[in-house]
This record gives sequence, C-alpha cells and structure tokens, in this order.
Amino acid sequence: MRPDRERKAADFRDLHLGEPFLIPNPWDAGSAKVLAGLGFRALATTSSGFAFTLGRADGSVGLDEVAAHVRALDEATELPVSVDLENGYGPGPEHVALAITRVAEAGAVGGSIEDYDPGGRIYDRDHAAERVAVAAEAAARLDFPFTLTARAENHVRGNPNLEDTIDRLQAYARAGADVLYAPGLRSGEEIAAVCKQVDKPVNVLARPGLAVSEIVEAGAQRISVGGGLAWAAVNGLVAAEELRDRGSAGSLAAPAGLSRWLDG
Repeated sequence: MRPDRERKAADFRDLHLGEPFLIPNPWDAGSAKVLAGLGFRALATTSSGFAFTLGRADGSVGLDEVAAHVRALDEATELPVSVDLENGYGPGPEHVALAITRVAEAGAVGGSIEDYDPGGRIYDRDHAAERVAVAAEAAARLDFPFTLTARAENHVRGNPNLEDTIDRLQAYARAGADVLYAPGLRSGEEIAAVCKQVDKPVNVLARPGLAVSEIVEAGAQRISVGGGLAWAAVNGLVAAEELRDRGSAGSLAAPAGLSRWLDG
C-alpha cells in the first residue's frame, strides 16, 4: 500500500462523520487539479463525464479504462477519490468484487455500485443486495478502509417509487454498504423521507431547482454533482460558435487561476 493511501482512506471516512460536504466530480486530471485548488476535500469520478472524454456515451467504458482513469486522478491531487463503478462491469457478484479490487489497486479509497444493468433492467432487490454484500466483503479484504456506496437507480430509470427506493437502500445497508445513494430524488421532502428511514450516511445528487441548503436540511451527508460539471464545461464550447459566427475571441481566455491550480 502506498503511504498516503491509508491517510486518504481515513480522511474520506471522517468526512462522513462530520458536517455535510460537497464532493464534486472531475472528468480528467486537469479538472481534478482545479477542484483541489478550489479547496474541495474529496473527489468522485463521473462515469458519463469520463466516457465523454473518450468520445463515448455513458455505460460504454470498461474496467481497465476506469482503473487507468482512477490512477490518473489519484496521482493528480492529494485528495481522496471515490469511483462511479456503474453496475460493477458485470451482472454477477464476482464482477463487483473484481471492480472494487481493481480500483482500490489503482488508488481509489471509495466506490459506488448501482443496481441497474446496462441491458435495461433494474436487478431484483435480493440479487442487488447480494452484489452489495460481495462488494463489501471485497472492500473488507483490503488493507485500508474502503468506503462502499450502494445506489438505488429506480428514480432515474423510469420507476420513481420512493417506497421501493427506501426498501432497496435498507437492504443495501444490511448487506454492508457504508453510504447510500438514490440519484434522482426530486425534493427536500423525498430526501428527508429517505434519510429518516436508513441508518447510514446518504449521498444526494445536486440538480437544478434543489438548493444545497435544502439537501442538507433534509438530512443528507454528502452531495455530488454527477456529470453536471462536465456538461457545464461542454456548454463552454459555445465559445467556438461565437468565434465562428461573430469573429469574437473574448470567451477564449483561460481562467486567472489556472496556472496556480495546475502547478499546485
């Protein structure tokens, strides 16, 4: 184990015991450096944002590529890195165990496993819970405390059933997840309903119309942004349109702090 791995792992665990915190999602080493320079205390990967850097859609990246991506982010900053592992790159429990092991070797101190198969179905709750249990066992075999997040995907997969969400998250907590996550919760009321019914820290995905203060007041411990920052950066590419159509290069200047962030 690298000497800083245990420190990063302990720092990440401690964040879940203190005040609620924001964990932004870089999509490459440069964005990781900027976010570290802005003072954030931990980073989480985004599967969709990383896939975009490869010119692909979300769900089309393999475990070898993700492990290399994790290594690049881990080496870019001193911050703990948690990884969006999608469904663990396979439907079986053995797939999620391998995914945990591989990204831990690459430098991650946390990771999330979701209950949605890229083929288009949500796993049965018991099968999904078995996958979480095996992921937790793989994490426990590591020589540092790996923080496992379990995701209930139904809200963003066409089944926004809050009762099902809570039932699944409770099952994943019993299976050994350290953090629970249901992307797509739409209001403070929904977040509060989840937080009141589970006994593990809850991660919430920030979304337009849902203020950070509302998320925190509802009981969430951790707030992530998914691919949101990547898409904000992509929207910045409209500067090319301005240059083409108006002949103006006014939007092309680098941010004032860029050299400081990259050299830090």
